[in-house]
Amino acid sequence: MANILISGASSGIGAALARSYATPQAHLTLWGRNFARLEAVAEDCRARGSQVTTNCFDLADLKVLIAALAEADQHAPTDIAIFNAGLGGSLPHEAIAQDAVIAAAMAMVNFTAPVVAANDIAVRMGARGAGHIVLIGSIAGLFALPMAPTYSGSKAGLMMFAEALRARVKRHGVSVTLVSPGFIDTPMSQSLSEPRPFLISADQAAAIINKKVARGARHIIVPWPFAIIAAIAGLVPKALVRAVLSRY
Repeated sequence: MANILISGASSGIGAALARSYATPQAHLTLWGRNFARLEAVAEDCRARGSQVTTNCFDLADLKVLIAALAEADQHAPTDIAIFNAGLGGSLPHEAIAQDAVIAAAMAMVNFTAPVVAANDIAVRMGARGAGHIVLIGSIAGLFALPMAPTYSGSKAGLMMFAEALRARVKRHGVSVTLVSPGFIDTPMSQSLSEPRPFLISADQAAAIINKKVARGARHIIVPWPFAIIAAIAGLVPKALVRAVLSRY
């Protein structure tokens, strides 16, 4: 039986991933902040035959996060840990920069918490000689977005961390996958006022992520047109990319 941990499982991609992994051969540990929504997802997964354990807490409380990881891993040694929870949002045109309190919360949930959690579970997996860590970043991590500087910065940091951690833990039998979603139809993207090109459902995204994680992909960009955009952007002078983004 595979033991799979998913944070941010009460809605959006996290909930869709929980349903995607829900089979009689899986034990799911689902984390979220909203108890009612988390339990609803858990019931969906149980109906599909999975054993499910839930834990409702705020990832920003790092002591609670570390304790929850230890409890989950002792109860059912984690085979796949998916750190998905995130905070997003773009700035209104008239704002000079991000509100400091909001920026602190975003940096904590998007970068600090998954970094802490991934380091902790990597040690546990490495001691067993096997495991897979999945970090849910964003396509925004590939671009310096003036309309969302804290969000894109936190996701860019997570991308670099994923690459460095992968190189570090590979020799211990631990895999690391970074997922960079573009526009997925979730509550986070629904809050945006900007256009959402190539939009796909959370269930579609989860199915792609599930399949590619099983294949051992290092980096998953979904939906696929964003992979082409990212590749083209990598060939274009950075000054031109910055100019285009600044105008946008």
